[in-house]
Amino acid sequence: MQRVCIIGCPGSGKSTFARQLNQITHLSLHYLDQIYWYSDRTTIDNETFYYRQEAIIANSRWIIDGCYLRTLPLRLRRADTVIFLDYDVDTCLNGVMTRMGKVREDIPWVEETVDEEFMDYIRNFHTAQRPIILDYMTRYSSIDWLVFTDRQQAVTYLKQLEETL
Repeated sequence: MQRVCIIGCPGSGKSTFARQLNQITHLSLHYLDQIYWYSDRTTIDNETFYYRQEAIIANSRWIIDGCYLRTLPLRLRRADTVIFLDYDVDTCLNGVMTRMGKVREDIPWVEETVDEEFMDYIRNFHTAQRPIILDYMTRYSSIDWLVFTDRQQAVTYLKQLEETL
């Protein structure tokens, strides 16, 4: 485990998991939301986003937190491990609600209001985005895919990993 992608629905806890994995493995940690978004909630252009990811994956050791399915194949070509937080919709919706008003290192602003369009994206993730991820699991089967379907599985994995390193 030297090049790790952490993916899943918004609110699943990707960034929290990534920070904990970083503390255990000491792999460099990169948040795609920090790369893609400005604090005023505008974004960089797609070419720059792609270029910045290429610069990260050129390194030999990293953790990249973020789904961004349109650029996931770029990361999958170099990843040796993918951790997919495949949680139910309610868990993800609750995850978004619990982070309201908190300063976070993975995004360049503080979420203070509920964005209904964003919440709809979460509600539709399992039907719109998850099938794409499952297809990538088949197409990139040489990668070690770890799929956790609830938070306790992820916590248990991290504890076991910490004990072995």
